[in-house]
Amino acid sequence: MKKIGFIGLGIMGKPMALNLIKAGYSVSVLEKSGAAKEMVEAGAKSYTSCSTLAQDSDVIITMLPDSPEVEKMVLGEDGIIEGVKPGTIFVDMSTIAPATALKIYQAFQDKNVQALDAPVSGGQVGAENATISIMVGGNEDAFNEVLPIFNVMGKSAVLIGGAGAGQTTKACNQIIVGMTIQAVAEAFALANKAGVDLAKMREALLGGFAQSRILDLHGQRIIDNNFKPGFKIKLHRKDMNIALQTGREFSVPLFGSAQVAANMDAIIAQGNGELDHSSLYLLLASLSGL
Repeated sequence: MKKIGFIGLGIMGKPMALNLIKAGYSVSVLEKSGAAKEMVEAGAKSYTSCSTLAQDSDVIITMLPDSPEVEKMVLGEDGIIEGVKPGTIFVDMSTIAPATALKIYQAFQDKNVQALDAPVSGGQVGAENATISIMVGGNEDAFNEVLPIFNVMGKSAVLIGGAGAGQTTKACNQIIVGMTIQAVAEAFALANKAGVDLAKMREALLGGFAQSRILDLHGQRIIDNNFKPGFKIKLHRKDMNIALQTGREFSVPLFGSAQVAANMDAIIAQGNGELDHSSLYLLLASLSGL
């Protein structure tokens, strides 16, 4: 089995790495990570730097918050690219700008290393239960080589196209998710203000054409007033920014996305950036006098 270096042990990365260990893979992590002790207790090795971790890995996976963090870990001082061996496969499962994914892909090409951009969808629950969906851009042979690893972490992995295609697909995913949460939040705010039983409304809507996973899960969150993060709204706002920037690059107007992003800005400005992205409802509830 391939030796895996895993960098980024946050709300998504830690359970993904733990699932790899449970499946029998040799996993290496960075010593300075906050979750490193727990990972070592679970069976991981630890390394002091990205370059030394890369030297002892066949596959390197990053799961980091944004483009600057990925660039730093890959291209920065003592970064992955300084220690990576020819023939290694680099897999970035973060959500970053497609342009950054292309930049990293090209940098690794010069090292005879294949890079895949492989962002995910499914949230913390999906990461814990190994049910995330994985959207991949890059070389087909490299994709097929790491597909068994993807299958340990998720329920589906699809090669979308060349380098950057995975990140572009994730941007589209976040547009749909963000706008659907906005729709559910508006519907529930209207129903609440009108005195409609939200639980019964949700049950009725789930039986019709409005049915969606977001209506199911986030509708229940709104009913329960539970905004503990499965996916923080500040991170979804970052993703919407990526989508809007990509839209500008391709001259595609994204009017609905821009409005959702502005609403997310308002929630974050209120000091609620750590809440779940379903907290879009709280803004509407506040403005509606609920």
